[in-house]
Amino acid sequence: MNSHSLILMILFGVVIQMPIAAQEKSKGEYKNRRAMLLNAERIVFLGDSITYSGGYITHFDSWLVMQAPRNSPQVINVGLPSETVSGLSEDGHAGGRFPRPDLAERLERVLKETKPDLVFACYGINCGIYQPFDNKRFEKYKAGIKNLQRAVKKSGAKLILITPPIFDDARARKKFSYDDVMTRYSRWLVELEKSGQSVIDLHTAMVNDLKRRRKQNPKFTFQPDSVHPNAAGHWLIATQLIKWFGDPEPAKTESAKVYFEKQKMLGKTRKWISDRMTILRDAYLTKSKHKRPGIRAGMSLDKAEKQVSELTKKISGVYKKPKS
Repeated sequence: MNSHSLILMILFGVVIQMPIAAQEKSKGEYKNRRAMLLNAERIVFLGDSITYSGGYITHFDSWLVMQAPRNSPQVINVGLPSETVSGLSEDGHAGGRFPRPDLAERLERVLKETKPDLVFACYGINCGIYQPFDNKRFEKYKAGIKNLQRAVKKSGAKLILITPPIFDDARARKKFSYDDVMTRYSRWLVELEKSGQSVIDLHTAMVNDLKRRRKQNPKFTFQPDSVHPNAAGHWLIATQLIKWFGDPEPAKTESAKVYFEKQKMLGKTRKWISDRMTILRDAYLTKSKHKRPGIRAGMSLDKAEKQVSELTKKISGVYKKPKS
């Protein structure tokens, strides 16, 4: 064997070995993430109106039920419409009736009431105040995220940050790209991974999928008003969370309905999961005494937990995990 052939064999060996090593690392990482998820007793979602609406959370919770039909973690949605993590608000917000809520004002109470093991947080779309990029606003956003990190760590829970969804510039009448602002915010969040912070990069996934779909249908959108996701948008958000935990299959299906039907999860089961989410959301938002006007009051936690317990019995009684 000449030296040239030996070099080629060594190089080829490196080429085939590196992906295998990477695959093994990924398997271990996904296994750890899945364990973190399924070992949690309470999972809390923080965010703005996109989170409050609950679509992607219902999808994610439905997938969780599939993983552990009889003992899946309790999911608590405490998203609050209009909220920022930056503490900023534009002049005349909500017609001048009230400024945007600031997560920092209620965060300690929320964590105390919900007692989470795992926290997902998605902020940014409101934090740039729908204006061109401004470094002072960006610094406020960074400070808000760091405050969130400290508070969750102090509570004993683990935090997973979700980069903000896109802003669909094509659906808005602006002289600048607000999505460029969201791209900057998202890149900074992703950089936090270097310091050990868990981050799900929703923004990049949403940008790429929107480009793909618009090649087929130039009028396609995830956000008819440029901000709030439609059914396809909420499904995409959910699939990115699920994919981060090592299950890429839902992301290959472009509809929640189609995916869950394939998994033999009935529509009524998913409705019970959605109802359960809404009851807990309203109860915990009320209990933690947020200060945003116009949010429906929830029932007492005791009453909410009783209703949720009944729904959970129905869910676990009906859904049976398909045999692999």
